[in-house]
Amino acid sequence: QGVLVPGLGTFAVVHEQVNGTEEVYVVRRPVFQLDMDLSCLQGLVLPTVMIPGDIEIMPLDYWWLSQTNSLPPDMVRGCVEETVLLYSLQLRTRQRPAFTFENVGILSCQDNVLCMQFHCSCIAGLESRDSWVALLLT
Repeated sequence: QGVLVPGLGTFAVVHEQVNGTEEVYVVRRPVFQLDMDLSCLQGLVLPTVMIPGDIEIMPLDYWWLSQTNSLPPDMVRGCVEETVLLYSLQLRTRQRPAFTFENVGILSCQDNVLCMQFHCSCIAGLESRDSWVALLLT
């Protein structure tokens, strides 16, 4: 399943097969597919991440988020929308702030390459059996 953050992109978990020397590993690893207004991204290199078509993409659940922080869903929605607008404005004005997703990772721009770096704990939490393979892939 994937989650769409409007104006920013989609987070999903993909299954990936890796052929080892003696074994075939199938691991779950997180991916992020950027979905921003291209005018914000002038001069930036974007990694091409494609989420397979068979993964169900759900909209961000503002009600669930509101339950985790005791704010009303409409306020959570407004905070997310304003934060995405602020981040896109900063990219448009050539500022390169890091955008941190708690317990997930950091969207950052290094050497004009915009990429999502997932925390090791996020990757290991998705893949308990072969987490080292998933860490290497991600």
